[in-house]
Amino acid sequence: MQVKLLHDLVEEMAGEGTGRIVEILFRKKDVNEFLIAKKMELTINQVRNILYKLSADNLVSFIRKKDKRKGWYIYYWTLDAEKCLAKLESSLIGKIASLEGALGSRETKRFYVCKSCDIEVGEEKALEHGFSCEECADIYELSDNTKPIREVKMKIARIKKNLDLIHGELEVVRKKSETSRKRAESKLDKEKKEKTDLIKTARAVARKNIADSKKEEKKVVKKVVKKVVKKVVKKVVKKVVKKAGGEKSLSLANKLKKKLSGTK
Repeated sequence: MQVKLLHDLVEEMAGEGTGRIVEILFRKKDVNEFLIAKKMELTINQVRNILYKLSADNLVSFIRKKDKRKGWYIYYWTLDAEKCLAKLESSLIGKIASLEGALGSRETKRFYVCKSCDIEVGEEKALEHGFSCEECADIYELSDNTKPIREVKMKIARIKKNLDLIHGELEVVRKKSETSRKRAESKLDKEKKEKTDLIKTARAVARKNIADSKKEEKKVVKKVVKKVVKKVVKKVVKKVVKKAGGEKSLSLANKLKKKLSGTK
């Protein structure tokens, strides 16, 4: 039923015989325009004209790819089910409003008919011409509104039934779209979190490496300083012992050694 309604919608928009494109694109993605032309038995330009009309209302979308062998671009088309259904919904609502207006006129106004010419006119126009047909001059007869009213009511009921169907289909399509959107957002959020966590981990590792490097640097410096101090102490002690001589001088040298090396 959905395909039939969309078929009629496309024919309203793009002309008679164009509705066949719906059967080709319905529930398919990225269909080659040359394949569409082949199936519709139309030229590529005729098919493109139909698709451009639908594209003006965003009912179809396309991607293009360059043919590596021939060097030109080929377009691949996709029917947007949600937008098509929304457009169809709007169209049906408009038809119902128009028919309800006509029904109101039938129920509240009088119409006249010329049986010879099979022409029906409103009371105002009939009055203008003295209730005589302007084509054949026969006298107008009062039209029975019973049948037209019944027919209009049947049309309204049929369209409302189709509209309920479209509402149901739209709800399903929109739920799917919403689910897909949430899934995509969830995936994006997950990727974003993973990226943030990765950056945090990398920064933490970098900080640790810097800290470890500084610590190691301090150790090396401390070791070097200790070595230098030790050498200096040895030299000083040698000089003191050499100058002073004896045990007293040795004791003094040991004290000096401890002081210079930072021990008590």
